[in-house]
Amino acid sequence: MGDVKSENSKDSIFTKLSGSFAEMRNRLSSSAMNLLQKRSEGDDQGQDDELPSYTDRSHLLDSRETFLHYGSMGTGETFNDEFDGIDDDHPLERNSLHGSSPFLPMTPLSIHIDDEDNITSSPAGLPGNGLEIPTINISQDFNFLTVDTRGHGSGSSGFLSEPWNQGPISPTPTFASSFEFQHQPSKKFSWKRTIKISTLAIIYLLAAALITANNEKKIEFFQVTTQEIKPFQYPVHLPLPELQTYPILSVTVKGSFVPDNLENVTETQLIISVEKQDENNNIIRTVSKKWRLGIVVGENSDTVSESVRTTTFNLADINLDDDSKYALVFRTNSQKVVPFALNIRLLAEGIENGAIYGGAILIGLYILIIFEVINRTLSAMLAAATAIGVLSLFNERPTTEEMVSWLDMDTLILLFSMMVMMAVFCETGFFDYSAYIMYKVTNGQVWPLITGLCIFTALVSAFLDNVTTVLLMTPVTIRICEAMTLNPVPVLISIVIFSNIGGAMTPVGDPPNVIIANNPKVLEAGVDFSVFALHMLLGIIPVIIVAYIQLRIIFRSMKSLQFSEPYEVAELRREIEVWLRAADSLSSYSKDEGHVRTLLLAKIRHLKGKLKTRIRMGGQSEENYKQTLLELELSCKIRDWPLLIKSGIVLTACIIMFFLHSFPQLNLSLGWTALLGAILLLVLADRRELEGIFTRVEWSTLIFFSALFIVMEAVSRLGLLKWIGQQTEEIVLNVNPESRLTVAIVIILWVSGIASAFIDNIPFTTMMIQIVTSLAERINLPLQPLVWALAFGTCLGGNGTLIGASANVVCAGVADQHGYRFTFIQYFKIGFPMMIVSLIVSNVYLLICHTALKLVLAECPAVEKS
Repeated sequence: MGDVKSENSKDSIFTKLSGSFAEMRNRLSSSAMNLLQKRSEGDDQGQDDELPSYTDRSHLLDSRETFLHYGSMGTGETFNDEFDGIDDDHPLERNSLHGSSPFLPMTPLSIHIDDEDNITSSPAGLPGNGLEIPTINISQDFNFLTVDTRGHGSGSSGFLSEPWNQGPISPTPTFASSFEFQHQPSKKFSWKRTIKISTLAIIYLLAAALITANNEKKIEFFQVTTQEIKPFQYPVHLPLPELQTYPILSVTVKGSFVPDNLENVTETQLIISVEKQDENNNIIRTVSKKWRLGIVVGENSDTVSESVRTTTFNLADINLDDDSKYALVFRTNSQKVVPFALNIRLLAEGIENGAIYGGAILIGLYILIIFEVINRTLSAMLAAATAIGVLSLFNERPTTEEMVSWLDMDTLILLFSMMVMMAVFCETGFFDYSAYIMYKVTNGQVWPLITGLCIFTALVSAFLDNVTTVLLMTPVTIRICEAMTLNPVPVLISIVIFSNIGGAMTPVGDPPNVIIANNPKVLEAGVDFSVFALHMLLGIIPVIIVAYIQLRIIFRSMKSLQFSEPYEVAELRREIEVWLRAADSLSSYSKDEGHVRTLLLAKIRHLKGKLKTRIRMGGQSEENYKQTLLELELSCKIRDWPLLIKSGIVLTACIIMFFLHSFPQLNLSLGWTALLGAILLLVLADRRELEGIFTRVEWSTLIFFSALFIVMEAVSRLGLLKWIGQQTEEIVLNVNPESRLTVAIVIILWVSGIASAFIDNIPFTTMMIQIVTSLAERINLPLQPLVWALAFGTCLGGNGTLIGASANVVCAGVADQHGYRFTFIQYFKIGFPMMIVSLIVSNVYLLICHTALKLVLAECPAVEKS
């Protein structure tokens, strides 16, 4: 039974580590330790047959072929099983896998690495004769690792004494984690680190205390009716202490209410206000604002979907006195009975100033991200907890079900499904082969390559969701940059920027455009797919031209596209990060994982030594075009044609469905389409184990998005987005009528652009489209120019910061998985100036089309008369 458990333990390790390049490295080292164990058993039985040299096959798995991946790029080659010819009489027979090792599972290893990256392992502190242990050579060539056990006769081996071998020794070795190893030199007390941890801990404890001290807000409605001749009255009487604590009266109604921009479709109104009454319940006067809602009653009520509306009355401003009676009165101008559901709650006073709290939460989130105080995902999680705590402070703590409803599940499902499909697709070698073709077509020239990538990304993003486009383009871009010894970070930032610009061209290219184009009032104004695409295309073309010129200026020096240090040094740094991530993924729960971690930490220690040497030496090797092309031609080949055909069919079908998802006959969202495609591809791939594929999913990115959705919805509940919209509306209303259109275009463009750089543009667009349509009706402005201004602002504004658009976050996550991490500041230095220039160009375009040309056309008749 113990042997079976041992095998199951090893199978579990190999399965868990069978994913990305980092996991494959772990599996490789674990396989090496397994062979070392088998070798020791063979020697213990008196067998001196030499172990074969092999490259990791992971023969404990049932798969016939194993790919060694670099991240999710699919770089690697196929390795064949070299143990198929072993018979039952061979000392390496399969049963030897199940035998208990005389030393390996219990003894800490002494690891030695020579200048040629050979790793020699032997039990530490043991006598030097007896059982011979072969050398394990782990060498790296390009993105491949090779394990060689031929050191049996090389003289580089350890020995165990016979007395030790007769009885197992059970020391208790401790395996330091890579995190501990990485931070061993900085164990000294640090005031900076202490203050950081203390501050974040205090914020967390306050948020946790607020959440714990308040119950979840469960909105329970009760049904009421009102009529013109018999209004419904709800008595309002609060003791003074309670009024001082909770002076905000929150009123939530649910019924057949029409949207604010469609109030003209009905004359029936529900009017809600606080009124002072005499002893006979007669109205003396209205003491609050009047909240008016359009509502459909009678037979036509089924034509309007049920909606929920909420407003607040500040009772502290009304100055309620104890000698008078007050009531919340619901009036209507309808002769018919008007039914609706009602919920009334008391809130703390600060909720009216919630915009301040919402702004403070966003500022805190950006401080954590900009200065990299903690991990970006952890920053969003802490901000989400703080936002829920602030809502709890105002007696607005949401339920778990409500918070789940805040998540944009379609976006999360789309991201997850596309990541799964890319994880399978990368195993075909398609991305490597694409890199070779593009390198050959551009003759290894940098700017033709960058130009082609940016233009292609912009065009694809116009018709395909830009998140999907970035997921497709990022692995190819990284692979090409590695071939040309370019720093992938500036190139990736460039394609993300052009992805957001290209996505603005059509109603389906960017989520804000989808929200704008599907608004009923916008459709009534004659904005269909063709009209939207035509107007946006005419503005995006000059934006693309200017953005490309600006890109050439920013990267006018080739040094800005290369690593700031020699390429070999940068590669060593990235390799150390990959090995650290691999070691971090292992626990010390099993002995096998502990041995693997020991090997990894030894390799990391050796790489850090090489890094110091390389930094002192400096210099960078130059590879000419032909040599690089030859290397790419030999290494970048299609590795699995059947899987490529299957993946190509599924991806093509998904992309076609993405194009057609706007048709009402197809009841599939983007997320559902991608999910069905991912399931189909997994079925066709016919993989026994899926853990390796799922380990390549960017879970941290998905968690970041989930936390960000909660933050943005909480900030919206606190009133920040509403406050921004109200300020925009007031500025436009305060100018003279002749200049209102010009001012409205400029204000909407720049407010939406700047806000979208720092606020998730999906909820912001949802709020702003209501303000834009309402503003156009109230002051009689043409709606289309305001719609174009909002579309330009929300789409182009996403280029401003790293978390301004979903595509930015996705690209950063995928790049980080491959060992190329770019910070908020790195992106901000390139993205924000390009966003400003893009907004200026689009502003000029809008003013020329909708202000200057309008004035010219208006003066033409006067010119003809003269």
